[in-house]
Amino acid sequence: MQNTEKTMEKIVALCKNRGFIFAGSEIYGGLANTWDYGPLGARLKNNVKDAWRRRFIQERRNSYEVDADILMNPRVWEASGHVASFADPLLDCKECKMRFRADNLIDEFDPEAHADGMTKEEMFAYIKAHSIPCPHCGKHNFTDIREFNLMFQTYRGVTNDAKSVIYLRPENAQGEYVNYLNVQRTMRAKLPFSIGQIGKAFRNEITPGNFTFRTIEFEQMEFQTFCKPGDDLEIYEYFKEYGKKFFEDLGLPAENLRFHDHEKLAHYAKAACDIEFLFPTLGWGEINGTHDRTDFDLSRHQEYSGQKMDYLDPFTGERYIPYIVESTYGLDRTVLALLCQAYDEEVVDEAKNDTRVVLRLHPSVAPIKVAVLPLSKKLSDRALELRDDLAREFMVDFDETGSIGKRYRRQDEVGTPFCVTVDFDTVGDADKAGDNCVTVRERDSMEQVRLPISQLRDYLREKLAF
Repeated sequence: MQNTEKTMEKIVALCKNRGFIFAGSEIYGGLANTWDYGPLGARLKNNVKDAWRRRFIQERRNSYEVDADILMNPRVWEASGHVASFADPLLDCKECKMRFRADNLIDEFDPEAHADGMTKEEMFAYIKAHSIPCPHCGKHNFTDIREFNLMFQTYRGVTNDAKSVIYLRPENAQGEYVNYLNVQRTMRAKLPFSIGQIGKAFRNEITPGNFTFRTIEFEQMEFQTFCKPGDDLEIYEYFKEYGKKFFEDLGLPAENLRFHDHEKLAHYAKAACDIEFLFPTLGWGEINGTHDRTDFDLSRHQEYSGQKMDYLDPFTGERYIPYIVESTYGLDRTVLALLCQAYDEEVVDEAKNDTRVVLRLHPSVAPIKVAVLPLSKKLSDRALELRDDLAREFMVDFDETGSIGKRYRRQDEVGTPFCVTVDFDTVGDADKAGDNCVTVRERDSMEQVRLPISQLRDYLREKLAF
């Protein structure tokens, strides 16, 4: 099933009905663009985190993880430039009073326009020249474009006269930058070395939407590589390809991924590129951003904090402020991309109008690795013993309700790679000893093999390896 044949409505319905993602605060009518991950969604999300940690922290040399606080000294955000210039270009429809991001209006009207390379004036001129209509009412009558700061502001202090402004972080990266000296010192790290972090970020998006693609609260998997000036562009190109390979290994095919090089660079950037995924209904959307940030961030923190951020090269004796190559992975968007890619409707028997819904998730990220199914409830005790044994190593489901065919289909819908059936031959009876074998069914091919229980764990380890 091609992505162009899928709809976001079907993905959303599956997520709600099968325990992946629920609307936030649903019993109170919800809160716009907030989403709660259910039992399967939380597991899927954690599996993606584990895969990222393995690939970016565990397997890489000189790579370290931190967990910085969400709340930081407000001077951090002055140094980073967020207080002064972290804003979206927004305009209002004068007819229906709806508010939109100007760049989104243009990109949805013409994906080849590349609004990210335009100034405010150029965006407004483009919208006017092409008479782009309001997506809500269809009229073309917009206000001028204005800048709206995206940071959530809160206060620290218990009395009005002692309150001070602080911010919910709009990105994770600054937590890695301000800990650069701590990590370099305690890990005795030599350039190039990397700092990674997984954590929540918050942006006061005026026009969030498209399910979990754009929300006000989200998680990032950040990776910053500190390097010698002059080595930065080679490292930048390396991490572009490294990130694309990571997505492919998770199950996103190359034909649904593309690089989008930025035409308009931030003032501090030497190079910038997004990895985009082809979402059903939404079209191409960013799931990774890789940037050569030069020495801007550490230089700014040196200026604002008064702390020296330079590095003494033990090989050359030089002192310099390291350059940073950043590669940021949107966790929620990655999960959404995996769900969209994995969703499939397969005709099993056209004559009987038999179609199954199956999530073809890569085994490494599938929420449930194996389901144990007794053929009859009379076999549940032995099946539960097997379930408990396997659960020491794998995430396991147990299901004894309904026909075996219906239970297979339920597991297909949530992406479980393998189902293990315990039958009467497994346990035997008074006249015949059991063979201690089980039937293992593979999700995608629906092929079945019979294995001794003693070989089952090794079989699953091999099939589920990432």
